[in-house]
Amino acid sequence: MADSTEKIKQLVTDGVRTKVYPGAVWATGDAAGIKAGGTAGVLDPAQPHVPMRPDTVFDVASLTKILAVWSTIGAHFEDGSLPLDEPLDGFWPEVAGHPLGQVTARQLLTHTAGVPLRAQLKNLYGTDPATIRAGVLHEALHRPPGEAVEYTDRAALILGYLAEHLSGQSLGQLAHTRIWQPLGMANTRFGPLPADLAARCAPTELDEATGRHLRGTAHDFSARLLGGVCGIAGTFSVLDDLARFLRYMLDPTTAPAAPGFGPNWVEESLSVQTGTMEPVRGLFWHPAPGTDPADRTYVHYGFTGTGMWLSPKSGTWAVLLTNKLYYTRDRQPLTDVRNAFREVVFG
Repeated sequence: MADSTEKIKQLVTDGVRTKVYPGAVWATGDAAGIKAGGTAGVLDPAQPHVPMRPDTVFDVASLTKILAVWSTIGAHFEDGSLPLDEPLDGFWPEVAGHPLGQVTARQLLTHTAGVPLRAQLKNLYGTDPATIRAGVLHEALHRPPGEAVEYTDRAALILGYLAEHLSGQSLGQLAHTRIWQPLGMANTRFGPLPADLAARCAPTELDEATGRHLRGTAHDFSARLLGGVCGIAGTFSVLDDLARFLRYMLDPTTAPAAPGFGPNWVEESLSVQTGTMEPVRGLFWHPAPGTDPADRTYVHYGFTGTGMWLSPKSGTWAVLLTNKLYYTRDRQPLTDVRNAFREVVFG
């Protein structure tokens, strides 16, 4: 373990040195807690005296799809209010009579629903949240459901709306009351952040409208358009909260109180759900690149530079949080770091 820790420290530090990201926070662990972790670099290159810290707040971007959508959908699955394989129009009046009505929740979770590939909300539906919701839920399909695996942000947006329909709560309220609060994730929330949390937040991309890097406001435009709360992105979190979430997935007895989802949902999700189609998918999780799906090392990434891995087989989890968008949208340098990180942790 000591040798692995030194390799990770060097890898993460090299990412700072080569300007893949200004700074990073990382940890590995198991159901008992964090086994190794550290930080590298600075919070903001404009303030080089302020280092990255373990409690730095990150815009986790698409990790929202796991922390808020996958988890709350799982709560509805486990309480029996969501049939995964029944067409949506059988229990969701908003989509009845529209193309989306023939799609199932499982198909949305595996990116096989055939819905359009990109959200592009403002360009298609304007800026009114109600009009956007109607447009997304009533849009024509891109292809027939079940025909191909094609990643799309819309799947999470639609499932977030579905969770709201089933619960009668906003996605932000639902995630807080059913997931984050029971798990003790006190520093996880949708933005925009209040001033005290924004001060601890790693800045992301330069906002051309203000001439400043986004900090405490979601990088994702769809999230900003919808007031910060969105199935696609918009959640902010810290390392310790993500560790709590992943520890619970490995062992439910680690939670201070029982959240909405449980072992049945985890088992269902961290297994191949797409048959012989490629790329292989679980339910919103997918096998980590470079691993055998049979080894069950699953991952989810965030566009801002975040990622978390989980391996029920080895009983290990890992988190790597960076603000790589501060420098560039080029994915390859961070992809190389992520792959090397995964290889050291999981082999």
